[in-house]
Amino acid sequence: MDFRALLDLIDDRSAAFRAAVDSAPGLAAPVPSCPGWTLADLARHLGEGRRKWAAIVAGDPAPDEHPPAADPLAWLDESNRLFKDALLAAGPDRRCWTWWERSASPQTSGAVARHQLQEVAVHTYDAQLTAGAPQPLPTAVALDGVDEFLATCCAGEYSWPHRPVALDYRAAEGRSWRLGLAADGVTLARDPAGPADATARGSASDLVLALYCRIPMDALVLEGDGGQFDRLIAWDPDE
Repeated sequence: MDFRALLDLIDDRSAAFRAAVDSAPGLAAPVPSCPGWTLADLARHLGEGRRKWAAIVAGDPAPDEHPPAADPLAWLDESNRLFKDALLAAGPDRRCWTWWERSASPQTSGAVARHQLQEVAVHTYDAQLTAGAPQPLPTAVALDGVDEFLATCCAGEYSWPHRPVALDYRAAEGRSWRLGLAADGVTLARDPAGPADATARGSASDLVLALYCRIPMDALVLEGDGGQFDRLIAWDPDE
């Protein structure tokens, strides 16, 4: 996705998050999809992440991440601005530290923006759920979200501890992805041909929500050995 489009979608989802919080009963409302968290905790988590990644992209020392008690939402708005300013100054290709150094995603400011779009998109869903009005992720966000999750959180120089399998994710919007999991690494193929060991079908939004464990895998249409998806969810590539 174009870098400017990523930044615009981050703005859009940040505004949607704020609207969901404003329509909820209050910041003390519990978030059903994040057990033990309130909306205040969710806002704090997003703001801390924005400030941390802004510092990483800019190469600055880590800032004070703790929001003031008086107005955590205003602090979040400022955190969003700092993050966007850092990305605009860096552009999409600046190299920076990321936690996904062994994955199929690059270690660049553009990849940080891409991952943080999914962070705010999924947490916007969490806030909407708390307010009683969950909405599907926008199609462009969701389609990129399936690709980004599989590339960043699954594919890479990892050793799959089970028999080799091919798992397909097929979006109703016409895109598809295949994870090839084996002892010598995990690969990602886009719009693959041929059969897979198991396939998950649904809207791109539902695929993302299932990947982030917001909805169960059996909310999708599963074909073949669906238990392989449970194995993937339970697997920690870094162990």
